[in-house]
Amino acid sequence: MFMKKLLLASMLAATALGAAAQENWPSKPIKFIVPYPPGGPTDLMARLIQAPLQAKLGTSVVIENRAGAGGNVGSDAVAKGPADGYTLLLAASGPMAVNKTLYKNLPFDPVKDFAPVVQISAFPLVLEVHPSTQITSLKQFIAQAKEKPENYNFASAGSGTPQHLAGELFNVAAGAKLQHVPYKGAGPALNDVLGGHVKVMFDILGSSVQYIKTGKLTPLAVTTAARSSALPDVPTLAEAGLPGFDFSGWHGIVVAANTPKPIVTKLNKTLNEIFADPAFKKRWEELGTPIVGGTPEAFGNLIRSESVRLGKIVKDTGATVD
Repeated sequence: MFMKKLLLASMLAATALGAAAQENWPSKPIKFIVPYPPGGPTDLMARLIQAPLQAKLGTSVVIENRAGAGGNVGSDAVAKGPADGYTLLLAASGPMAVNKTLYKNLPFDPVKDFAPVVQISAFPLVLEVHPSTQITSLKQFIAQAKEKPENYNFASAGSGTPQHLAGELFNVAAGAKLQHVPYKGAGPALNDVLGGHVKVMFDILGSSVQYIKTGKLTPLAVTTAARSSALPDVPTLAEAGLPGFDFSGWHGIVVAANTPKPIVTKLNKTLNEIFADPAFKKRWEELGTPIVGGTPEAFGNLIRSESVRLGKIVKDTGATVD
């Protein structure tokens, strides 16, 4: 009887401590993992969120870039980390919805190993070329790519990223044979395109728009069904000659599965408050994506549905890990 009472008392004490920890969250710095190198769109979004998140939560938010394997390295670190709300992942569509199909031995399950918090972006991609190509239209690019495919490799942020899948979809739609050149993140890929080492990229609009506006890159078309307000004079791929082409990248924030629901709810509420601020909204939309926000459930539904849709694209295009 004594042992039963002792066990019950221990259980009650543990429950009380757990409840107190949830109620006091956050009581120490939060780590914000970006699974790509500095300089790309995923990193830019994390840094834009960092300051207002620190201000609202009253604690430090430390960004840590953990690149590798198409976003799998950083994502896996969060999946296997403690479920206490002190490690966030800026989750990209690649590791969350593509890599389960693309990689034979993914070390985590995107649906089972994470608790969704909120969707934060829905990015168009832009097909862009280095000005040295002297190409200014999609029609011209397709003709050149078919005539001299060895001259037109395309850079991406890594296998399974939106930049990679957009290129593979383009190959199928245009009947082209552009070769994929994967990098460890959009930043290094974009640097090589800017330097003319690789001539082509399907990039998330947010990281390329500044170089397009200064003439360092030539935009040919955006990948979404509608034009982007950031580049209103640039046609869609569908308008420019590839009917039905529609592709976008997305991002969100997740934590480890089994993170207490009150913490997920508080984090979701805080981020939605940040997104509702007009000044923040203006800065965010300058990246080329609308504010998204919403509930954890809505983001979870997106992850599940996109795993099916993007997984099919991987199979249909024959995309591989290079």
